[in-house]
This record gives sequence, structure tokens and C-alpha cells, in this order.
Amino acid sequence: MLGSGDLDFSFSGLKTAVLLAAPRRRSAAYPDIARAFVDAVVDLLVAKCVRALQMHGLRRLVAGGVGANKQLRAALDSEARKARVRRLYPEPELCTDNGAMSPFAAAQRLARGAPPAHMRSP
Repeated sequence: MLGSGDLDFSFSGLKTAVLLAAPRRRSAAYPDIARAFVDAVVDLLVAKCVRALQMHGLRRLVAGGVGANKQLRAALDSEARKARVRRLYPEPELCTDNGAMSPFAAAQRLARGAPPAHMRSP
């Protein structure tokens, strides 16, 4: 996806890879899997944002709810400084989307011993 040259992206393949890899690993490996997932998402989002700025000659980057992620902000800031692009982010308290609620819901299910929602039978 990074080398596609376009602005399209989807995390379905990445999520599937995590779903297939996680059950084969000891639970001690889960933090490393989660870290690798976040790193991959940040790398992709930054690359696509930079490409969009370049393709369209834009000088300003505005991030939405996902802009609350500190790792993403730092990576975007670094690239935007290089390109002399202005960055605008909403205040973190205004970034209320599923980025926090979905993992929290999964953690609650796991704490109860229930399988994650994606692994339940219909």
C-alpha cells in the first residue's frame, strides 16, 4: 500500500494479519503485536498525508479525531516541518471517536473471559 502511488488505504488486510497471528502467539507477545500494528498504521497515514500534500500542492494539514494520537501527531509534525506545511489539530478532548472506545470495549470483553466481538459466532 505504501508504494501504490495513490491515496487509497484500508486496514482490513492488516487487521486480518493481526487476527491470524495473535492466536498463534503467547499472550506475552500481544503488546508487541499491538505496537507493530500502531506503527504500521501511523507509517501509512503519514505517508498518504505527505503524498496528498505533494500531489495537490497543499501547504496545510488538518487532522480529525485520529489526530489525538500522540505518535501520529509527532510523525506528522516531523514530516510537515520538513515540507514547511502548517499543521492543525483539534484539542484532544474534541477527538472523541472509536479510537478509544473500541479497544476499551475489547479489553472489557477479554476481562470477562468473552471472545472479542469479531470472534463471536453469528
